[in-house]
Amino acid sequence: MSLTLEKYTPNGTLQTVSVPASKSLLNRALVLAAFSGKKISLLCGDFSEDTRAMLACLRALGVPCTPFADGVVVDGSFAPAKQAELDVNNAGTAARFLTVALAFYGGEYRLHSSAQMARRPMDILRLLEEHGVRFEWLDKEYAFPFILRSDGMEGAEEFIVNTDISTQYASGLLLAAPIRTLPLSVSLTGGRTNGTYIDMSLKLLRDFGGRCERKGDTVTVFPALDPPSRYEIEADVSGACYFFALALLFSCKILVKGIRADSMQSDVQFLRLLESKGVQFTQMQTGLLADASSVKSFTGFDADMKDFSDQTLTAAALAPFATTPSLLRGISHIRKQECDRVHAIVSNLNALGVPAETDGEKIKIYPAPVRGGTAECFNDHRVAMSFALIALKTGKVTLDDPTCCKKTFENYFEILQSLQ
Repeated sequence: MSLTLEKYTPNGTLQTVSVPASKSLLNRALVLAAFSGKKISLLCGDFSEDTRAMLACLRALGVPCTPFADGVVVDGSFAPAKQAELDVNNAGTAARFLTVALAFYGGEYRLHSSAQMARRPMDILRLLEEHGVRFEWLDKEYAFPFILRSDGMEGAEEFIVNTDISTQYASGLLLAAPIRTLPLSVSLTGGRTNGTYIDMSLKLLRDFGGRCERKGDTVTVFPALDPPSRYEIEADVSGACYFFALALLFSCKILVKGIRADSMQSDVQFLRLLESKGVQFTQMQTGLLADASSVKSFTGFDADMKDFSDQTLTAAALAPFATTPSLLRGISHIRKQECDRVHAIVSNLNALGVPAETDGEKIKIYPAPVRGGTAECFNDHRVAMSFALIALKTGKVTLDDPTCCKKTFENYFEILQSLQ
């Protein structure tokens, strides 16, 4: 169902919004809790579609997951089943983290996914196969759907992971390693060995009572976890960034509840980009305030997006309204996400009359008036949420299928339409 947003004209009052819990943190915590042997309450607020997929998989494994007003109780004292049929739907974290965890746990599992997820690369399957996991491909090789058979992989002592392909593969190994009875070393190669998503996984491991040591680019994780009985999940910085960007785009003030400037989430780096354009951030008791009321214009971005690449689309949505061209670098890996996001940016901007070009490694966007037209969402939540900013600014843009945003932020468009 398509949607055309009315042009937004702020009334000058402070806008306050809420965002879901961080999917990246919550889905990591769910995997750790499920295989911890303990019962833990995760305080996280509302669930995204990706988290619902993860919860459905855990329940299919026989792990009780009981929602309550502010989160979910995961009872890891129930040992996961050794045989089950799971559907990760469109959740990349469930697809990667759970697959590795089940390979380490051992058993026979039939895994399904959405058609979109089946098209996404799953190089981690090759790595698992090299270490003795057996796969039966139900369609294409090294992609969903498949049957996984594993004896527990206790003989593997070291995995070598290229972080240029995906840091989620490294995170999946780190999160699953405590399931084993022997230590596991994960050697990181490529250009993102110190990425914030890997740091996030290590912090979660430690917060859940795991023990790990890092020497250079090699991390050794030791068996067993001892999690707390309650653990609070941060609000989603990725979701908040659209509203902070909106503050710059409309020279207004927006408070996003539950967000902290010192968050462990990688997209907090996007705030530094906005600060360089004059946005002032103030930590309030209830959340983070973005004040761009004194910003009347801003120059284009020149930024390496490698370590907070989910915000490439957000920066691209701001770029047409800058006074100088923008250059977004370090973005080649986003061609293999929910869609080819580089193509989505360039094709949509060009369709709306904004000159944009790419060589596959970087995108250059030139300021230009936006003409009316339709932005294709490519069934990608980040495309839909980012181009919604252009739609709000101009009142001329139709989003062809914005419902895909429920993957991470179910009521995003309701919030946008309620702004005053």
